Amino acid sequence: MMEKQGPDAYQTLAVHRPSHITLIDAHAHVFERGLSLARQRRYAPDYDAPLDAYLAQLDEHGVSHGVLVQPSFLGTDCSYLLDALRRAPERLRGVAVIEPDCERDTLTAMARAGIVGIRLNLIGHADLPLHRWVSAQTLMHVRELGWHVEVHAEAARLEHIVRPLLDEGMNVVVDHFGRPDPTRGTDAPGFRRLLGLADTQRVWVKVSAAYRNWQNMEHDHHDVREAVQLLTKAFSVNRLMWGSDWPHTQFETQVNFARTLGLLHAIFPDQKERRAIVADTAAKLYRFEAM
Repeated sequence: MMEKQGPDAYQTLAVHRPSHITLIDAHAHVFERGLSLARQRRYAPDYDAPLDAYLAQLDEHGVSHGVLVQPSFLGTDCSYLLDALRRAPERLRGVAVIEPDCERDTLTAMARAGIVGIRLNLIGHADLPLHRWVSAQTLMHVRELGWHVEVHAEAARLEHIVRPLLDEGMNVVVDHFGRPDPTRGTDAPGFRRLLGLADTQRVWVKVSAAYRNWQNMEHDHHDVREAVQLLTKAFSVNRLMWGSDWPHTQFETQVNFARTLGLLHAIFPDQKERRAIVADTAAKLYRFEAM
């Protein structure tokens, strides 16, 4: 359990400003108990994961920058996320969850705080037409801002979600290896169709949270390596990004930040390839380059 630290501890961390990009954690969450929860949710943590604790993880492991993603259990109330981004603007960018009909003024205010994309977390939700999740007008605003749409859904459903977004002119980021079926892994048709989306040149994949897809990973990374080989061949390292998925909700006792970094080094031993995945690609997509 992570306890909330005092304001003095936060101030010490907040003034730490890396002079250059060394490594970007492209997927993490911050939250505290007592926040308003989404009516429809799969899970709600019983501990705090505040910004100062996350920044401490970055500092401890030599990670210069991070991307905060709105947790699904907080729904579309992004106020805590936006506050976190404003407190460490040099180091952080964000991905928001929004209402289907979100006004341009609201999105513009989010952009000023450091938001660079929106997320559709459709795990556990029924298959619905795209406009039920985000309206055409809102997508137009998102596109005009130069944002991307992040999709979290099972591999079997991805193509039917991603294709309409591409038709709307959106860039798309796919979460967590594309969430292949654990029983079939990379042989599953959904995962193979995800590989086919690489040809569009407008889809990126996060190699994050492998533990959500494959069990018994403590000593055997075979399944992860196989997925990485296929993703790298299809997308190249220039369209892959790494994320810690801190604080590893529902897997807190099995995973920690150091272990996710260790897996990264194990599956991407080549330093040049690893640099593309942990820094170069994310710097462009999340607009850290202008810093």
